[in-house]
Amino acid sequence: MTTSIEPGPSRYSFDNDDPESVGRHSHLSNILDPFTFQRLGTLGDLAGKRCLEVGAGGGSVARWFAEQAGPTGDVLATDLNVRHIPLDAGFRVLRHDLVAEPVPDGPWDVIHARLVLLHIPQREAVLARLAESLAPGGALVIEEWATEFGNLCLAAPDDEAAGLIDEYRDTLVNRVLPGRGNDPAWAARVHATMLANGLVGVDTAIDAASWPGGSPGALLIAVNVAQLHDDFIAAGFTEERIQRLYAAVQDPRLVVRSHFTYSTIGRRPGGS
Repeated sequence: MTTSIEPGPSRYSFDNDDPESVGRHSHLSNILDPFTFQRLGTLGDLAGKRCLEVGAGGGSVARWFAEQAGPTGDVLATDLNVRHIPLDAGFRVLRHDLVAEPVPDGPWDVIHARLVLLHIPQREAVLARLAESLAPGGALVIEEWATEFGNLCLAAPDDEAAGLIDEYRDTLVNRVLPGRGNDPAWAARVHATMLANGLVGVDTAIDAASWPGGSPGALLIAVNVAQLHDDFIAAGFTEERIQRLYAAVQDPRLVVRSHFTYSTIGRRPGGS
């Protein structure tokens, strides 16, 4: 079952109405889905389960949920702007504001959010509401990037390319995103926040990888800058250096480290 909804306005840092958002969702799916599916696979048999995908983006995780839950399950994909979520992939779609609106009616057996709460200033209150919306024994899965760590460049064709990566990371993490409500250190606090909200069996796994120039991970850098171009210019990142950065991330001699992905799973007490 699908629900057709016209796209609405977005307040998210990386606006789904931006043409660059198509590439962003594709890159994120390529670099994050394998680890996400590995983690979700530890939840056991999801056949017939009710699964909520929060901030579904391009819908790749919701599609995986639909395949696992099967015809007897119920999967709902939500986003502030749903324009990139397919409407014919076996799950329901809902335009939804996670901050201003109640969590969609549950209770849910699984709730998953990836790279969502770190962008929301009310992240702790939202996590509490998500935890309350779980069925007894249900699992909350929160996956976030810890972006406070520097030294992203592992190899570069020259010092200038390495410096561009350092400047990009400093501009994005310390100047641009904090002004939009992002918390680069939130990922490491998710575990304790789940415990504080009464979840049990809380477990965190951390993943990272290297990305050569021209790969989805490196090209995501260019997409990020393109979507936040005016913010980068306002922060002092010149147009000339932006163009050089675009060239650098396509050079296979460049190798960058991914951010650390913290995947934290907690369960509501009860259930069989």
